[in-house]
Amino acid sequence: MALIIPLRGFTPRIGKECFLAENATVVGDVTMGDQCSIWFNAVLRGDVNTITIGNRVNIQDGSVLHTLYQKSTIEIGDDVSIGHNVTIHGAKIRDFALIGMGAVVMDDAEVGSGAIVAAGSVVLARTKIGPNELWGGAPAKFIKMVDPAQSKEMNIRIAKNYLMYSKWYDTDE
Repeated sequence: MALIIPLRGFTPRIGKECFLAENATVVGDVTMGDQCSIWFNAVLRGDVNTITIGNRVNIQDGSVLHTLYQKSTIEIGDDVSIGHNVTIHGAKIRDFALIGMGAVVMDDAEVGSGAIVAAGSVVLARTKIGPNELWGGAPAKFIKMVDPAQSKEMNIRIAKNYLMYSKWYDTDE
């Protein structure tokens, strides 16, 4: 069973039909929508500020979400995929975005709807990535525009796949 820790008067709020891997950790001021999945060794530390996650978000193995005390929060929209070993620190990730494996997204950065951050990229603090843009590198830079329909379709498909994967762990069957 996942480690869910109330802290400073905040108890994590988990939506309907969510999957939390048995060694995922969710602490404090975290609100999660429906049909989300938090995978093995992922840590959502809402201990110093708020983390808000939309519906059908998958936060993959080894990812860490954290904020700055009284300064930055995390907001993640719907149908977002956060790849393996991603660090998000006080950033906003809009609907249908994809954060590639091993990427880092720093405080007050914003990743627009349908945008893609390539694997291994470092999005510096206060960077604004527009809708349907592909960014990559360290530090991350604009690479090209992505087709909005393809980006949305891809991220919906990934979200559905992770919902399917999470059902494989359902012990009630």
